[in-house]
Amino acid sequence: MLPTVIHLDERMIVLDKPTGLLSVPGIGPEKADCMASRVKAVHPEARIVHRLDRDTSGVIVMALDAECHRELSRQFQDRETEKTYHALVGGLPSEDAGEIDLPIRKDLDDPPRQIVDFEHGKKSFTRWRVTSRGVLGDLDDRLASTDADPRSAVARLELEPRTGRSHQLRLHLKSIGHPILGDDLYAPDPLRTSTTRLCLHASRLSIVHPADGSPATFRSPPPF
Repeated sequence: MLPTVIHLDERMIVLDKPTGLLSVPGIGPEKADCMASRVKAVHPEARIVHRLDRDTSGVIVMALDAECHRELSRQFQDRETEKTYHALVGGLPSEDAGEIDLPIRKDLDDPPRQIVDFEHGKKSFTRWRVTSRGVLGDLDDRLASTDADPRSAVARLELEPRTGRSHQLRLHLKSIGHPILGDDLYAPDPLRTSTTRLCLHASRLSIVHPADGSPATFRSPPPF
């Protein structure tokens, strides 16, 4: 089934990727189903431009021709796009906003995890802002797992990554002591099992439209 289409024109398609769906095929036949293959079944000319982790939901764009693909890929590479994510994290940050500047590289001893490495890591920068503070008991019943402690403190954050490293938001938030709820790679128990999904959502993407150079912004409200 094709993910929800946010926008479609002659040059590109913007979708709302659900959690649990790969952006591109993985290794092995059991990982062949993905957002890219579903879109290509309807739009054979579609090409992937950027990716979201399997368990991250939200806004993602695909190009529908080679020229559009080159231009959108350039915008992402040159950091001309603007992205906003929302997340639910464990604990209550003492500040209302902050910045995380920690270099990241792949953990060669434990892939697919990433690690902070000040010598060999790539520069990675994230801005964050608290939008609300509460407890697990405030969440939708469909989100909190049945064995979660409803008294556990959680915070909702708005995130603006200025770089696009793999697992950047997940690792950065874990590194400041506030891992994302439902994160099976970086959150400790019971935060790992406190919700029914990874609570990370790509809620806004701003680009320059390759057709006419006009600014274009696409949004998807966080489902948690």
